[in-house]
Amino acid sequence: MKDKICIIGMGYVGLPLAVAFSEKYSVIGFDINCARIKELQSGIDSTLEVPSEALEASRAKLTFSDNPEDIRDSTIYIVTVPTPIDKGNKPDLTPLEKSSETVGKALKPNDIVIYESTVYPGVTEEICVPILESSSGLIYNQDFFCGYSPERINPGDKEHTVKNILKVTSGSTPEIAKKVDSLYSSIIEAGTHLVSSIKVAEASKVIENTQRDVNIALINELAMIFNEMKIDTKEVIEAAATKWNFIKLMPGLVGGHCIGVDPYYLTYKAEELGYKPNLILASRQINNGMGKYVADATIKELIDKEKLVKNSKVLILGYSFKENCPDTRNTRVIDIITNLNKFGVNCVVYDPWVKKWEDMLDFETLEIKPTKENQYDAIILAVNHNEFESFSREYLESLVKDEFILLDVKSASASYTWKL
Repeated sequence: MKDKICIIGMGYVGLPLAVAFSEKYSVIGFDINCARIKELQSGIDSTLEVPSEALEASRAKLTFSDNPEDIRDSTIYIVTVPTPIDKGNKPDLTPLEKSSETVGKALKPNDIVIYESTVYPGVTEEICVPILESSSGLIYNQDFFCGYSPERINPGDKEHTVKNILKVTSGSTPEIAKKVDSLYSSIIEAGTHLVSSIKVAEASKVIENTQRDVNIALINELAMIFNEMKIDTKEVIEAAATKWNFIKLMPGLVGGHCIGVDPYYLTYKAEELGYKPNLILASRQINNGMGKYVADATIKELIDKEKLVKNSKVLILGYSFKENCPDTRNTRVIDIITNLNKFGVNCVVYDPWVKKWEDMLDFETLEIKPTKENQYDAIILAVNHNEFESFSREYLESLVKDEFILLDVKSASASYTWKL
């Protein structure tokens, strides 16, 4: 009998994976968010990761449900729920624990549970497996088995999609590892990479984004140094990148559910073991401070141009955590806004990609393109959406009162007066 796959969590990771598997398997997409399930049942994906036509084409093999009873006839469960951090930057495993409990209640002999959520090494077997055993009454590696295959979804990226990103795989026994690898190999065109253990797979995922976080922190610190020297950081990076082994990265805000979160999972485990990961924590501190740095630079520009700071009006272009994507999770644009608000600055945000705004944000929002009126004291280009590339210097100048101020966080515009 061919396996029936249940994917737990219909977000940025789970939905594209469910659609991909539905080309060859019977799949049920489960989520506790009733509104999300109804949306998907109607053929709409508000994350914009899966086009409506792809959802429609998958209807024969893919169903959606928020009822735990509907997942009981599955043989393979793939967990793709978020793994956030709390206010103290400690791992919050609540979604993972609750989803493990849900799966455990549906488990049958010989079923396989595969985790894709980013965690520190050991979470699958030390935290999730005991919950599966307790909820099911079954014994790990005797009655049921596990695997870990870290997600590599890049929100908003239409080139590196789930099927053409190489997949790391692992299993709780050599036999299961081969089965997990074969399962993913059946849909991943880029191929798979089977590792020796679940812990190795977990570790490989958590260091992917940690490495990137550290590298970006270096570039951000260099940008701050070069700003003091009145040197164009972008030009410096372009020059350095002419050497074949230079890693070309640009300075900017580091948000999202991956780079700004995952390193804390690794540092938490390291500190639990008695090791102080100084470089990783210092990098996190630098990147978390970029929003305040941009806000302070804005205040300095206002003062330099002899504009009143209190009650000034600043237009912020972009709010999502990255370009050409509606995802606002852990966006660091909010840090710019919060720090400007402390000086009495009124922030107006325009982001053509964001349709649903958080309820508690204390600033104005624009749903349409700003009008050509001299109503702002400064503009901050925070996220480099494609839509902003058509904004000419003349158009941007028309939006600003008196002397023109544009702070280009991503060094993306030729119309800047200040940039990282």
